[in-house]
Amino acid sequence: MPRITRQRRTHRILITGAALATVGALTAALPADASDDAQAASARTVDVQLLSFNDLHGNLEPPAGKDGQVTEIGNPNPVPAGGVEYLSASLSAARQGHKYSVTAAAGDLIGASPLLSGLFHDEPTVEALNELDLDVSGVGNHEFDEGLTELKRIRDGGCHPTDGCYTDTPFEGADYPYLGANVTDEKTGEPALAPYWVWKQGPVKVGFIGVTLENTPGIVTAEGIKGLEFHDEVETINKYADELYAQGVKSVVALIHEGGVPANGAYNYLCDAEAGGISGPIVDIAKNVSPKVDALVTGHTHNAYVCDIKDPAGNSRMVTSAASFGRLYTDTTLTYDRATKDIVRTAVDSANHVVSRTQDPDKDITDVINRWKPLAEPVAKRPIGYISADITKAGRESQLGDLIADAQLAHARTVDPDTAFALMNTGGIRVEALKYAQSAGEGDGVVTYAEGFALQPFGNTVNMVDLKGADIVAALQQQVSGKNEAAPKILQVSEGLTYTLDMTKSGADRVIADSIRIHGQPVDLTATYRVAMNNFLAGGGDNYPALAKGTDMVVGTDDLTALADYMTATSSPASPIAPSAAKRITVVE
Repeated sequence: MPRITRQRRTHRILITGAALATVGALTAALPADASDDAQAASARTVDVQLLSFNDLHGNLEPPAGKDGQVTEIGNPNPVPAGGVEYLSASLSAARQGHKYSVTAAAGDLIGASPLLSGLFHDEPTVEALNELDLDVSGVGNHEFDEGLTELKRIRDGGCHPTDGCYTDTPFEGADYPYLGANVTDEKTGEPALAPYWVWKQGPVKVGFIGVTLENTPGIVTAEGIKGLEFHDEVETINKYADELYAQGVKSVVALIHEGGVPANGAYNYLCDAEAGGISGPIVDIAKNVSPKVDALVTGHTHNAYVCDIKDPAGNSRMVTSAASFGRLYTDTTLTYDRATKDIVRTAVDSANHVVSRTQDPDKDITDVINRWKPLAEPVAKRPIGYISADITKAGRESQLGDLIADAQLAHARTVDPDTAFALMNTGGIRVEALKYAQSAGEGDGVVTYAEGFALQPFGNTVNMVDLKGADIVAALQQQVSGKNEAAPKILQVSEGLTYTLDMTKSGADRVIADSIRIHGQPVDLTATYRVAMNNFLAGGGDNYPALAKGTDMVVGTDDLTALADYMTATSSPASPIAPSAAKRITVVE
């Protein structure tokens, strides 16, 4: 199947070999229109449009449910948004009338992707990003999900080393560079990726430095970051800002895959850090990044914000994030001073905009989606297991919860046979049931890969940690107390853990502590137990700080692979999986 291409904008990337050889950087040389030069020569400043987004996660099609909505100030009704066809159309419309326009992203464009992209190692998403004329992206943690070698293939092109080519035309790779200034080879200390890239057009030069969060090793599989070291974001950005300045590039933007939490979740909320309008890691980062950096495009937290956070010199500086999944884009005006070659910081303006689905989609992106959909269907229909009846999400302890937790325990024991039990968060179970009745001609009782993907679409990893018995008890109590008391979030449990939950009581007393048994034995508060859970829970997600106390972490495979492997190994057409009795938790209502 041939790959359709179209004429790129004239400032598409040209790689400068000398820069690559000396500092591992990329430089784009853009031919200037003669009339533009003449106009620029008569003016002291030039307005540069910076369009940006982050955390796309391969969402080619409009995301469903809350993932495909945004909220706005003064409107109680969520606004449908997202889909790369519409993101591309929005960006194209935004560029109209701007002679100097550059488009950048702040990481996690791939990884943890929906089926249509994830099945093909995100090649469809990269093709779509090429079509929407992305100029540069920093890396996020999910760019390392399959390791540095695979990320370089995504960048440079070529067939997948295991799965081969998906079409009769080899994958051409990204038309934009991936920047990872704080990622180095642990042996040589050299940057593993280009640390920065310089955009040039007419009289304008803007340098982009890309970094991922320093804690990437804590949220990516060990295999994904093997041989790499991740360094402090601030120190790295400041180092390369100095280097760019030494080269005469004094307009600098940092693409940072780390973020914050605004006080208001509306996409058009403007926040002032001094007034407490935003919290989280990005605040300290922004306050310490060199004043040589003129704007910060951020991500990771999937929040929307346009904030004023003062730099170390006390000057205002724009810090932005465009939520996630292509629902928003940020439009920032950088006023470039031709004499100083710097950005006039007082003139910087920025706003988030909704990627509306009421506009006409970009046909070129629609063509990309339509080329990949037929290729996805055979994989999507692949059986991964067999069930004898509907397996549902109903109840405090659900049949689906038992199934997923058992699958994660089975995987964990292939890595560490001493794993005692597994925990699963209910919110990570994304369908109400695995249905016995066929849905797409696969036959009754057949569970397809697509159905498994819909059940667990996040690409979470199965992590194993050591927890003290006291921390296990505390985690069970946190299901029904503290921030979870008003709306309990009951952890799903594998075989090996049982206890009684009395919902007639209040707070932590709802968990009957002396009923907790691990493999039939009372929990020992001072003993250490090996426990499996996904990386979301291992980080204390869903208000379980006790689970974040786990030590000696080992990261296993992704949760969908664990589920598929378990169902394939334990079921057949003649011996399907039956819904569990769901009696590991004795519930008193």
